Amino acid sequence: MPRSLRFCALLLGFLFPLAGQNQATPGQATPGQATPVQPAPASTPPAPSAPAPPAMDAANPASDAGIHLNIVVTDHSGKPVSGLTAADFTLLDNNQPAKIASFHAYDASTDPPDPPVEALVLFDTVNTDFNEVSYTRQQVENYLRRNGGHLAQPVALAWLTNDGVEPQGPATLDGNALADALQSADSRLRTISRSAGAYGAIERMELSSRMLEGIVRQEVNLPGRKLLIWAGPGWPMLDSNNINMSYKGQQQLFGEIVQLSTLMREAQVDLYSISQGMPGADTFLYQSFLKGVKKAGQANPPNLGLKVIAVQSGGLVLPPTNDVASALDTCIRDAGSFYSVSFDPPPADGPDQYHKLDVRVDKPGLVARTNTGYYDEPQGR
Repeated sequence: MPRSLRFCALLLGFLFPLAGQNQATPGQATPGQATPVQPAPASTPPAPSAPAPPAMDAANPASDAGIHLNIVVTDHSGKPVSGLTAADFTLLDNNQPAKIASFHAYDASTDPPDPPVEALVLFDTVNTDFNEVSYTRQQVENYLRRNGGHLAQPVALAWLTNDGVEPQGPATLDGNALADALQSADSRLRTISRSAGAYGAIERMELSSRMLEGIVRQEVNLPGRKLLIWAGPGWPMLDSNNINMSYKGQQQLFGEIVQLSTLMREAQVDLYSISQGMPGADTFLYQSFLKGVKKAGQANPPNLGLKVIAVQSGGLVLPPTNDVASALDTCIRDAGSFYSVSFDPPPADGPDQYHKLDVRVDKPGLVARTNTGYYDEPQGR
């Protein structure tokens, strides 16, 4: 049985009791049987030719042994800040100072990365109703046609449907071409009838998180930093007090968390969350689950929520808004100026050892944003 279906089976078999939920047997249809998104083949980067760490380029990390981070620094208004040096940064690994082995500052106007940072806007039709998808599509089209259709960063578009992820073409700086293609795209609706209640929520969570992993796997062996902008509220967090998870289910979920966190960092993917609407009672629920999961006994479905993953990846979660075009602009401007650093992690005592990361900037009013943690592994694993 494929790993993704095993995970769904574990959730269905070990989440109990489902008080007040629909207890009907899940439908027999299995979503996502065929999808353009396939895991990229694994490869091993060559070892560095010299023992001293070279200056790292964001497009081509210097060594497979070290931890590489892309850092966005913003001012009080959220605008990215350029012009900082390595001396302005302090990196803490589990609250202990970590020596920065390499540092590079990138600025779109003076020293842009090569390849440039690409943004993928993914329209989520699995967890979003048709009216919201239609409104969001129009807002994205408005953004693409700004400035005569001249984009500052390459942008690509894709759709998340019940059949998988459907790319709409390669990344381009031609906003008008993207908008024309978006305008002519067929309406995307759910094509598979889903179970109601908890079963339907679990099904959507499993499909969505699996497709996210598939996208990230395709980027692992491709150079450069990428922004994945998820247009939609995300999948259900399954945070109900009436749901209990067995330890076997927690072990499987913990493995999913470790794997996705590591893949996103190594693929240099920052996840962003934007959605249409107004903030509600559960808008900020994700903030209760941002702390890194250290062991299987702490793993619960909300730890694999879209917005939780976005913050932990160094991306952004923007509250629901009817001005989706401005929200998209806020995300993409993060690609303009950023910093890349590397450091050597301490020896791991065992597998999947969680380390909390903090990056501080020695300038008043500035905030640094990057991966909030990583899982250290013994050498040779």
